[in-house]
Amino acid sequence: MKSSGLLVAREVTKVFGGNRAVDGVSFELERGAIGGLIGPNGAGKTTLFNCLAGHLKPSGGTITIDGQDITGASPASTFAAGLARTFQIPRPFPQMSVLENVMLAPRGQLGERFWANWLRPGAVAAQERQTRDAARHWLDFVGLSALQAQPASVLSGGQRKLLELARVMVADPRLVLLDEPGAGVNPALLDQIVDKVSALNRQGVTFLIIEHNMDLVMTLCRPVMVMAQGQLLMQGDAEAVLRDPRVVEAYLGDAV
Repeated sequence: MKSSGLLVAREVTKVFGGNRAVDGVSFELERGAIGGLIGPNGAGKTTLFNCLAGHLKPSGGTITIDGQDITGASPASTFAAGLARTFQIPRPFPQMSVLENVMLAPRGQLGERFWANWLRPGAVAAQERQTRDAARHWLDFVGLSALQAQPASVLSGGQRKLLELARVMVADPRLVLLDEPGAGVNPALLDQIVDKVSALNRQGVTFLIIEHNMDLVMTLCRPVMVMAQGQLLMQGDAEAVLRDPRVVEAYLGDAV
């Protein structure tokens, strides 16, 4: 029977030598959800993200987005399927402007084909205008419009995370994987990130978030999934998950 989940993982496994970094993880993330993925360092969360986004090829299992099998697909193919991701430590091109960094995101732009600049200059120019307009829209959305002409090197850590959010949104994804959006971010910018993710979710964007900040998880995430030693320990409502003795032992006990 076909699953109704937007993102479906079935027995996803990733082995490095003798280490099962991800060990038979299965879950479904429904359309419109903001899923949280928590667990201690070394639990396998980032490895799972890398398998979902195409940065690592799973050793076993299957991954689908909206029924399309993306198991082992390249990052470009998963991106084309509607899955985008951010990274715990954003690395924009520092000497390019903030606007130019966002304009790099859409794939398949005509201007990337050298012949199109001679054979279809009007179409290339029109597409570039559309991309620039979209980039400006998303920079305005995340509150970085005033910095769009500045080199990305001027941005703080929190602003770089907002830049990454704008950069993935210009590609119109269905699902966004956020890798620790709260890490190293001051409280004011963290509140801004939470507000923007909530607003995008109301517009229909689905999220899966790795996060250690429990306040952020409690505020945003339904459902919450807990990983420990490469396995999915449990999943459910945030309040129930964070009260579970297994979670306290596996994660919260050494994190608070």
